[in-house]
Amino acid sequence: MQLDFDLKSGAKKTPASAPASEPVVLSVGVLSVGVLTRKIRELLESGVGEVWVEGEVSNLRKQSSGHVYFTLKDASSQLACVMFASQAAQLRGMRFADGAQVQIFGQITVYEARGNYQIIVRRVRERGVGALQAKFEELKRRLAEEGLFSPERKRPLPRFPRRIGVVTSPTGAAIRDFLNVLHRRQRGIEVVIFPVRVQGQGAAAEIAEAVRMLGTSADSGIEAVDVIVVTRGGGSLEDLWEFNEEAVARAIAGSPVPVVSAVGHEIDFTISDFAADLRAPTPSAAAEILSADGAELLEHLAQLSSRLQRSVAGRVDAARERIQGFHRTVLFSEPRRVLLQGRQDVDRLSDDLLRGISGGIQSRRLVIERSSGILSSHSPARRISEALAFLIQARTAMGQRCGSLLDAARSELEKNAAVLGALNPSAALARGYTMTLDAEGKFVRSAKTLSDGQSITTQFPDGRVGSVVVVPPQPDDRDGRGM
Repeated sequence: MQLDFDLKSGAKKTPASAPASEPVVLSVGVLSVGVLTRKIRELLESGVGEVWVEGEVSNLRKQSSGHVYFTLKDASSQLACVMFASQAAQLRGMRFADGAQVQIFGQITVYEARGNYQIIVRRVRERGVGALQAKFEELKRRLAEEGLFSPERKRPLPRFPRRIGVVTSPTGAAIRDFLNVLHRRQRGIEVVIFPVRVQGQGAAAEIAEAVRMLGTSADSGIEAVDVIVVTRGGGSLEDLWEFNEEAVARAIAGSPVPVVSAVGHEIDFTISDFAADLRAPTPSAAAEILSADGAELLEHLAQLSSRLQRSVAGRVDAARERIQGFHRTVLFSEPRRVLLQGRQDVDRLSDDLLRGISGGIQSRRLVIERSSGILSSHSPARRISEALAFLIQARTAMGQRCGSLLDAARSELEKNAAVLGALNPSAALARGYTMTLDAEGKFVRSAKTLSDGQSITTQFPDGRVGSVVVVPPQPDDRDGRGM
């Protein structure tokens, strides 16, 4: 008797024929270590998957390949962690060493070669950053719904700004990097530094006020700037948090002067980056964006100067050729003869014009006369006169025809009336005849149709008389003959 075991569900399947009291013997298929380890890995990856884990970093090792290995532990357990080189770049600027309290996000899996379970780390943040990140995402969502980050409200930066306002710490590395790159690339740009705190309590209010004052420099007594740069060096999320405050975002979005946000490193994003007209990944990149390379400008100016010289020289040569051509014409060599010839041409053209006008008038007169004759032959008056005569003739013929038809109809009517009068029973009555009707009002045409005692009506010219039929006895012919 055998008992099968389902590794996926862990359920035991007992044959229906086995008695309940019979001992059960467990029999499973023999698995290799690799197959079993792979099944365990699949169960972990599908059952646990990606998770956030919090703990203390220990046994940190950074390999020459760029991969980072460490252990995450707490008071009761520890977890092997690996972060590959493509993800390890996010550790720059973060205090990541043994003893650091962090939160990591990654995929739970099994390192099959050793049979150890581990987590492949994709993101790392210092403990306590989770609440700040949630606050960051909520503010970002709310301001985006208001349209504060809309691309349509972004303004272009000036191509060659003459004066730049910089809101930053005057002692930080950000302003030094910015000024070094700016003055190396293009000298002569004025920089107005508005010193503020870029970290700590109250720094956000100072940054927002500085942006407002530079944006309304005419009212603040500050020299007007063409663009504003809000910048600081890199750091953790807590270090950069002042640039995630709503007051800073609204001050940047409401500034009448275009604003560039250059906060932190390339991987750092703040709310000020989304609210600004342009985000620069670093302070140095902001300087490069706002300045033109002096060598490139000189080369470009030289090219423009060369093109301008060639264009002007070409125009001068063309004008010179035209002037020389004018000198070679008769107008410059014999102007009097040209003038006299022009007068003759005017007289000739005047004669040609008069002849043309006269001929044109005569031709138009002939056309008018011919058209007038055609119109006269097709005059509506003549056609109307002919139509009226035809109407009069038709009316006369119609009257005659109607009269003859009416006379014929009258004669036919009189003849029919005479016939009807002759056939009218009333006429016969007037001549002394009577009509006899039976009880149903039908004419009695023969005495043979009457019976003794039948009611009849006799119609006279002046009325009717009712009577009863009395059939007299018929004489006996034989008796008559015997008498």
